[in-house]
Amino acid sequence: TLMFFCEVGSGGRNKDYEKLAIFGSVRGRRGAELKVLSAVETKVPGYYDRIRDEVLSRDKGKDESETWGTDTMVFQDDELSYALGKQGGTRKKLERSSGAIVQYVGHNALFSGTRAERKRAREYMKWLFEQLEGPVYVDGWEDRDDCTVVDVPSDCIGYVTGARRAALGGIEDDWGVLMFFMNKRDGKGGRGNEQLIIFGPKRARRGAELKVMSSVETKSPGQFTRGVREKTSSEKGFDTDRMVFKDDELSYALGKEGTTRKKLEGAAGAILQYVGHVAFIAGTLKERRRCKEFIQWLLQQRRGSVTIAGVSKRDDATEMHIPENCKGWVTGNRGSELRRMEQETGTYMFMALDERGEERLIIFCHDAGSKTAPTGRMAAERLVNEMIQEKLRDDGGRGRSDSRGRSPSRRRSNSRRRSPSRRRGRSDSRSRSRRR
Repeated sequence: TLMFFCEVGSGGRNKDYEKLAIFGSVRGRRGAELKVLSAVETKVPGYYDRIRDEVLSRDKGKDESETWGTDTMVFQDDELSYALGKQGGTRKKLERSSGAIVQYVGHNALFSGTRAERKRAREYMKWLFEQLEGPVYVDGWEDRDDCTVVDVPSDCIGYVTGARRAALGGIEDDWGVLMFFMNKRDGKGGRGNEQLIIFGPKRARRGAELKVMSSVETKSPGQFTRGVREKTSSEKGFDTDRMVFKDDELSYALGKEGTTRKKLEGAAGAILQYVGHVAFIAGTLKERRRCKEFIQWLLQQRRGSVTIAGVSKRDDATEMHIPENCKGWVTGNRGSELRRMEQETGTYMFMALDERGEERLIIFCHDAGSKTAPTGRMAAERLVNEMIQEKLRDDGGRGRSDSRGRSPSRRRSNSRRRSPSRRRGRSDSRSRSRRR
């Protein structure tokens, strides 16, 4: 949105009030307006009550569904802090999972959105408070299109939940979903399991579900993967494919603290989660295919050079031909500089051969980026070009002097120059650049 204080009509400014103009879409304007009102109510309690009717009727029905509106709920003092959560975490969770704008103005909760979004937000809030009274069970969840239920073994519940609900809360924050364990009216779960219900958009629910499955599989191997085979879907829309890893492939595809998995997931634009030895790949057909290709190329790098032809026909790749004397500098020791640039820009990059057997650097990412964005292929390309120029300037006259201003991440390059492995010739630098 665009916001600024202004005068409307003639008569000059009022000493007590000034008008704030908010420009943007219906949803954008509403979100900004309620945020401003929340701040004003904190400073001037009771102000909202004076303009309540005007606020609630504004933009009613002015969206594509023609059901846009605002619902309200009033909190008691002790209820407000619970509905807000630590640093507003509960409010944000409700907002992201329901799709509605959820804002608290004084002791009033305002839900703005389409009729369906507002209904979801009110229901989620109701279940949130019902948990204070005891076990909650969502009747008819099987017929809802906004939830997913996972059966979690009783002995894994503590592990999935975490201390003070930290693990479950982390998944909610990562995916923008609402999650809680359901207990049936008789208080008994099925077959020693309890049902974990996940509310939110389809993609977010799937991401959270796979994360929970991964945690359960760690604690109870085979729970979700026993008898599972590879699967490739032809569905163009959102679906899930599966790949089965061998023992040595899993650790390589996971990376230290899961960095390799996260890198492939981000660059492909798909959801990638490892449940035991099975990789679950969720997304559109294009996203799933791209992610599987990335995994296959990653595993090929362990056996030697990777040949990728026809890159110019792809819309998710950028080719860069690196000067021979700059390859080792750009890739770094065991590919450390490529990994650094990948992490900074959310891309997947490595040295690969073309159909003629010539080596070049390929930057993969579903996001092309822009001239100013810090992430995407264009951002990675800028970083690589900066490194090439730095190396060429270094070799062009100033030698190996440490007088150049370097970022902290580049100062460690001095140790690379002294390493005996750096004197073995360019073939070694090539082999290192092909590593993960």
